[in-house]
Amino acid sequence: MDDKTRTELEAAAFRTLREHLMEKRTDVQNIDMMNLAGFCRNCLSRWYQEAANARGIEMGKEEAREIFYGMPYDEWKAKHQTEASADKQSQFETAFRENVEGKD
Repeated sequence: MDDKTRTELEAAAFRTLREHLMEKRTDVQNIDMMNLAGFCRNCLSRWYQEAANARGIEMGKEEAREIFYGMPYDEWKAKHQTEASADKQSQFETAFRENVEGKD
């Protein structure tokens, strides 16, 4: 497989993952994703931002989130996210520290 085809297939898989998370499974909470998988929608938007920045495209965190979420993050959060229990928040702190802060 040539590089162009591989990149196109990877991009298609990413678009399908984004659609699945943003349109079909809005009920899945970011905190649950982070606690179980070590990443969430915000991580995906950050990876998008990092890829843009690495290619010389200036993009901030909120701009990347709006591109990924298809609306301002606060709006999406108000529509789809629920308050997390203290236990889930504690698990999140550990998952975030291990998977996000530990990667820098």
